[in-house]
Amino acid sequence: MAVEKSEGGGGASSSARATSTSTMARFQKIVLSWDYRSLVAEAEGDKQAKSLQGVKNTYDSVAEYLSVFEPLLFEEVKAQIVRGRSDEEQDEDAGPRLDWQKGLVDSCTESEGFHKVSVAVHDEFEDNLRENDLLLLSKEQFEEGVTPKAYGFGLVEQRGGGNISIRTFIAGEVKNLNVAKPVKSPRLQRLASIFSTSKSMLLSTIMREFTAMHSVDSLPFKDLILSAAVKHKDGDDQSRAWNVPEPLMDYLKTNLNDSQLDAVNAGLSRRSFVLIQGPPGTGKTQTILGLLSAVLHSAPTRMQTRGAFDVRKHGPELDIDGRHAHWIKASPWLLGANPRDLIMPVDGDDGFYPTGNELKPEVVSSNRKYRAHVLVCAPSNSALDEIVLRVLKTGIRDENNNTYNPKIVRIGVKAHHSVKAVSMDYLIQQKLSGVDRTLDVGRRGAGEYDRIRDSILDEAAIVFSTLSFSGSSIFTRMTRTFDVVIIDEAAQAVEPAILIPLVHGCRQIFLVGDPEQLPATVISSTAQKLGYGTSLFKRFQGAGFPVQMLKIQYRMHPEISTFPSKEFYEGVLQDGEGLSKAKPWHTYRCFGPFCFFDIDGVESRPSGSGSWLNQDEMEFITLLYHQLATRYPELRSSQSSPQVAVISPYRSQVKLLKDNFRSTFGDQSKEVIDVNTVDGFQGREKEVVIFSCVRCNEKQNIGFVSDGRRMNVAITRARSAVLVVGSASTLKKDKHWNNLIESAKERNRYFKVPKPFTAFFADNNLKTMEVEKPKPSAEAREAMNNDVVRQELMDVNAAADQADAGDDDDDVAMDGDDGGCDD
Repeated sequence: MAVEKSEGGGGASSSARATSTSTMARFQKIVLSWDYRSLVAEAEGDKQAKSLQGVKNTYDSVAEYLSVFEPLLFEEVKAQIVRGRSDEEQDEDAGPRLDWQKGLVDSCTESEGFHKVSVAVHDEFEDNLRENDLLLLSKEQFEEGVTPKAYGFGLVEQRGGGNISIRTFIAGEVKNLNVAKPVKSPRLQRLASIFSTSKSMLLSTIMREFTAMHSVDSLPFKDLILSAAVKHKDGDDQSRAWNVPEPLMDYLKTNLNDSQLDAVNAGLSRRSFVLIQGPPGTGKTQTILGLLSAVLHSAPTRMQTRGAFDVRKHGPELDIDGRHAHWIKASPWLLGANPRDLIMPVDGDDGFYPTGNELKPEVVSSNRKYRAHVLVCAPSNSALDEIVLRVLKTGIRDENNNTYNPKIVRIGVKAHHSVKAVSMDYLIQQKLSGVDRTLDVGRRGAGEYDRIRDSILDEAAIVFSTLSFSGSSIFTRMTRTFDVVIIDEAAQAVEPAILIPLVHGCRQIFLVGDPEQLPATVISSTAQKLGYGTSLFKRFQGAGFPVQMLKIQYRMHPEISTFPSKEFYEGVLQDGEGLSKAKPWHTYRCFGPFCFFDIDGVESRPSGSGSWLNQDEMEFITLLYHQLATRYPELRSSQSSPQVAVISPYRSQVKLLKDNFRSTFGDQSKEVIDVNTVDGFQGREKEVVIFSCVRCNEKQNIGFVSDGRRMNVAITRARSAVLVVGSASTLKKDKHWNNLIESAKERNRYFKVPKPFTAFFADNNLKTMEVEKPKPSAEAREAMNNDVVRQELMDVNAAADQADAGDDDDDVAMDGDDGGCDD
């Protein structure tokens, strides 16, 4: 039996715990029953199943909702499995690829309709497996011309000691999602005791999405999710509104612009769902920091009495598990450790203070008796760490408008080194170092570790997690629920992913993002066509749900922002102050702020790759960068990072550009220029951005370059110059690209560049592209003339004064002479 790995994960969400076991068992039986060879054939045929339905804006019932989303989710699982076996460019989370290896079955038992197999494998293979990896099991290796008679999928449950425990389902294939009984399959029943093993993908994320999707029925805002409509009473009850202390509110009014403040106020009204759209450069993260300050230091109006915050004297009666949790908190030494030994020495009176942070730690005022518990999520680790870093660097404001560092914890894997001080593993190790060292190793290694981890989650004012990891089982052990969930880049995740953190009992959700920027990544073309990539944000917006739009951008030169504002935001974007200042490279029209270079290159696809590249665009971009770097040394490098970026939608083009810059500028090329994909550059910015479109063909086929959201991201990363390189004849068939090219022509910023490219940058040609200094208006000329006249008069008066002063000196001299004569 050959084993192959897939991505997977996680624990059931807290509110859906009662049904999660049966829900997950159903998911596993369906996936483990699939025929891998049939999946490959379906992918190559690219045929859409007639039974699949497209995503709608509204739903009448949970049953209808699941009937649409569940089949599309399974289509995405199929596509991920096929890609996991065939794509050379694996996602980093999938881990390294493993060749087929032999494995020996030690034991096989049947439980709950599954067969659980213990397989002995090589240590190297075991080390690269994780829980919920999907494995392809086969008696013979999958090779061209070989048709194994016995094969199927397995799910890694445990690993260790040279053995892996695999869950299999051999009762038959589940061919109809609405029919529980599987169809018997000889290939599953013939699985032998000796296997070949290989690695495919990880299922953790999509398993959590499946569980969250099936938890919709138990969510308090189920009707809102289905209808995508605001209830009339939602947000109108002022007794539910947050009351912000006056000093903090004064700070928010002073430091946020009107649209940002409107977004914060919408959240303070306590609407269950608040959607905040942040176009490029409009201060989305700044708005999130304002929200955190307001939510953490305010209280519902009904809880405020005599200027201080009061709380209910009696909460609901606890069940036996809840009482036990409180007993342990009150008397933790009963289980081994004195409570004072479990707390590190702190700087302040409320929690652990990360070393090296210059901000003051949090000190909770004795009259702040209400405290919200906030969960902040993002689709990716990098997006999450951006927010964590901003909180660490700038802090937030308390009720008295003092800046401080709140108690926060960042959970999950792959935390950036800049936020390690607040990562869960680091905080646990710090607290473990203060535990009574006389405790036995076993208790310190297991019991204390789990107890400290749970206490950190409960005590933190803000918990940061990726969407996927918020479905981890560690959240189910918290004694506190989350009052507020804030999801950044919410338009960049599929709807089931957004549902994962909502099952933790929250009462208010903020979706912050921009549907006009990069969408969620969906591998299945079938699911994509039917709208599975539509985010919850986008679906709500499409249904007419109110959206708070941030309207002032602080990044781009107005010549850059003009087009995206008109094309994607109905012209509502306004430019902040000081953005129109000319840069030295603006001396030539071909160096910005906005231009399009029409290159008739040749696109090609490397063998075995689904990506594209364009050698001609690479050559022109190299010359373009060389001209910029030579004429304007300030663009070559910076103390912090390169000032110029080259981005492209295709990985093959990015690799080609990186290799060429490395051969041209040496290993230090990455220090002088940043080369990345459009998706990898989301949320970032540079002084100058060069965009390589790549596609060039007579059929005018431009693939996903036609996605306006990807175009929007690409052209809004630059502060002072965006230089687009592409084939106008190929791109113009698309509406957005045609509008961009026409905009460049109208502004005299369109350049047709024939070969040889070096001729374009010849001095005599550049001379023709020098920007003329704008002629002053009639009013300005009159003012200048008045200034000239005024200056001439001042000069005449000064000369006269100087002449008078000379005459006085002559008179004095004459008087002196006379006196001398008298003597």
